[in-house]
Amino acid sequence: MSESAVRAALSRVIDPELRRPITELDMVGEVRVDGDAAHIELKLTIVGCPAADTIERDVRAAATSTPGIGSVVVDVGVMTREERDALTLKLRGGRPKASQFGADSLTRIIAVTSGKGGVGKSTLTANLGVALAATGLRVGILDADVFGFSIPGVLGIAGAKPTQVGEMILPPVAHGVKVISIGMFVEENTAVSWRGPMLHRTIQQFLTDVFFGDLDILLLDLPPGTGDVAITIGQLLPQAEVLVVTTPQQAAAGVAERSALVARQTGQRVIGVIENMAGLVQPDGSILELFGTGGGADVAARLSTPEEPVAVLASIPLSVALRVGGDSGTPVVLANPQDPAAVAISALAAQLARGGRGLAGRKLGLSVN
Repeated sequence: MSESAVRAALSRVIDPELRRPITELDMVGEVRVDGDAAHIELKLTIVGCPAADTIERDVRAAATSTPGIGSVVVDVGVMTREERDALTLKLRGGRPKASQFGADSLTRIIAVTSGKGGVGKSTLTANLGVALAATGLRVGILDADVFGFSIPGVLGIAGAKPTQVGEMILPPVAHGVKVISIGMFVEENTAVSWRGPMLHRTIQQFLTDVFFGDLDILLLDLPPGTGDVAITIGQLLPQAEVLVVTTPQQAAAGVAERSALVARQTGQRVIGVIENMAGLVQPDGSILELFGTGGGADVAARLSTPEEPVAVLASIPLSVALRVGGDSGTPVVLANPQDPAAVAISALAAQLARGGRGLAGRKLGLSVN
């Protein structure tokens, strides 16, 4: 029995965090076969790798399944710093980390913003990300609401910690969505009270040190208002598109408008308005308009220009199931897909999924000889 047959079997073992075959990640060193015994050198990425037991078990199972192999010996070690550096460079495709979401990136970046808090922006962002992933897209969420982070809890991964490989941070995955939040780096119930420069550096590190891989869409959950984080996002990601979340109240329209205007000042494009809490569906099918009507349309009208019309892309009804899903960590689009709010969010996701980024004006890395 040749070593190549064992290596072929090991190529089916997937690292649960990096989501790539361990052979492709250079985690398999020497493979030796003596009679019916296979000796395998397994190199984990870091000391105390949380997936170590799973990977070793899968390695044993894969090697044992190889015809002619009766026993398996796995020598578990850890990559050297040089090997980790080589791995991170390979994962980034040879690109410097600062270029992950540069102007030539094919990842569509959508910033979800609001004029004030309490409009359900984070719950909407989390559900939208899960719904987009359900369409087959590769999706990430960056929780940029540093002071009021809530995305991990809404997605059911409160307490989850990223994995670090060298200088690369690997985000946890929830319901098929890669997620990063400052809540993963601070103690539970810790209040974050940082000034502008610290906020800027944090967002910058999230965009460079955190490795999302090849994403189709990156959603940014921005803090409400027009503060430092919104300005930082505008500076670092001027190509981002913006969704404005508001409620049906007419009084909320002017406040929501301001957050979009700040985005436009940095070159970002407002692609639509989402009206949340748009009414409570009654058992008889009627709608109870608890927060009034027309706020979303008012915001869209205020933001529309002849060159850049803005429409209300979705009207999300009030929903007990939506609130319960946020509290339990199971988004309503998964837990109760027939709920009116889930139906509206999934329709919004399908609409956004059809509108990928264009290639006009971007370098394609091609040359003519």
